[in-house]
Amino acid sequence: METTHEVFNQPEPLVGYNLFETNRPLRDALKFNAPSLQLAQLSELGATIGSAEMQAHARLANTHPPELHTHDRFGRRIDEVEFHPSYHVLMAAAVGAGLHGTPWTGTSASPHVLRAAGFMLFTELEPSILCPVSMTYAATPALRSNAAVYADWGPKLGSLWYDPALASFKDKPGLTMGMGMTEKQGGSDVRANTTQAVRDGSDDWGERYAITGHKWFFSAPMCDAFLVLAQAPAGLSCFFLPRVLPDGSRNAIHIQRLKDKLGNKANASSEVEFHGASAWLVGEEGRGIPQILEMGTMTRLDCALGTSGLMRQALGIALNHASQRMAFGKPLIGQPLMKNVLADLALESEASTALAIRLARAFDQQADEHERLMARLLTPVAKFWICKRGSHFAQEAMECLGGNGYVEEGGEGIMARIYREMPLNSIWEGAGNIMALDLLRGLRKGDAVAALAKELAPARGQHAALDRLADALPARIEAMASETEARRLAQDVALAVQAALLAQTAPPAVVGAFCASRLGGDWGNAFGTLGAGTDFDSIIERAQPR
Repeated sequence: METTHEVFNQPEPLVGYNLFETNRPLRDALKFNAPSLQLAQLSELGATIGSAEMQAHARLANTHPPELHTHDRFGRRIDEVEFHPSYHVLMAAAVGAGLHGTPWTGTSASPHVLRAAGFMLFTELEPSILCPVSMTYAATPALRSNAAVYADWGPKLGSLWYDPALASFKDKPGLTMGMGMTEKQGGSDVRANTTQAVRDGSDDWGERYAITGHKWFFSAPMCDAFLVLAQAPAGLSCFFLPRVLPDGSRNAIHIQRLKDKLGNKANASSEVEFHGASAWLVGEEGRGIPQILEMGTMTRLDCALGTSGLMRQALGIALNHASQRMAFGKPLIGQPLMKNVLADLALESEASTALAIRLARAFDQQADEHERLMARLLTPVAKFWICKRGSHFAQEAMECLGGNGYVEEGGEGIMARIYREMPLNSIWEGAGNIMALDLLRGLRKGDAVAALAKELAPARGQHAALDRLADALPARIEAMASETEARRLAQDVALAVQAALLAQTAPPAVVGAFCASRLGGDWGNAFGTLGAGTDFDSIIERAQPR
């Protein structure tokens, strides 16, 4: 066969590098928020997940999604989900890195910041397997409201061992937890739940109930246990519902089907029915809403962390491509318009990283009143703004690759997977409107206006646009009489805090360009519209993944 052409000018994939050591914005955010943090564990994780082997596992786990088996070949009900072996390799790596329950059992001085950085890094490899990891993180402290259950389950929820077997908790070295909150008719309005909980005696784990009803989103169904909401005599309550009962029998959880989702393909999200399933009360009967709000705070942090990690991954792939691909006589990265796009993406990525890690710091310092208020304010703000920016970010990063980015193949094919994943964190755990409303509620707690002013104070005088926004926010907060402009307020609080953080952690080129564009109006309505005076080269060099 005659040769028709030579293959050249195709960039080598971004593989075989240390995701942590090459991420300067993340390292600077950690230095600012947790200066005494030991970084060896993160460096080791960065090297592992940047390897070709682990990237292959991520591809396989998404190419071969989970399969539901409701019955065995003899007709017996089994309700099991089968995963590709690569899924279990990824889960073992995430659990082994302590991305689930270790903040509740570890000895680090900044356990939530340490875990947050690892969670962001792992998201760059494969985000969808982190769903059960995130839920285990959020559910573990809630179990303390049932001391007997926590005594049996708590230590193994913090274990670094991953065991996928569907077996009794007594026979497993490590455990994971999922959640089941929403129903068909309610969604975020969990007060509309109809699933019923009827008293069924008591035992070593306390008050036992029989649960009958359904859950429209039940993730991830092969976890060892779940926290679920159901209507008890005193109202909506939180329950601990294991997959396998203490006597070794399987609980009455029937998996109806797996969700066919836009992205998040490696993770199994399901619809289930409970047919008198056994569950144990967690906390007080009728206090399910406060319980779920506490857990939601944790998972919303992970949404911000996860989107920040996806932004960093998309940016790294775009920079890798543009540094190698030649067009019109020079590398793409040397073209003025491409410089503008890449620098703009780099600003967005670094600002998201700074805000997400700052929020994690607040979780580490809950004994401090200011930090408690900032956790209350920044959780909905970060979840709203970072996640809302994700889809736009991924589309622009994909465009940097042209048609190669749109193809589901090879190293650059990861970009299509990122694009499908991006909307998830914005939708799950409370969509944009829910977050904006939650910010309004948070602003009524304590002296929130003073806390925000204190947060912005160290950056005063760094940029005129930031000073103007900081001056205007208190009056806007005080005058907020309706919900109509809550989204705009959430956006501006996010931008003000991001700018203040960058002023304390980033080089002048980054700070100046971010404030001039996001706060000062020297920006268009799309990425790649920074002003001509921007120091593009310095911003791009700082963001390079190699």
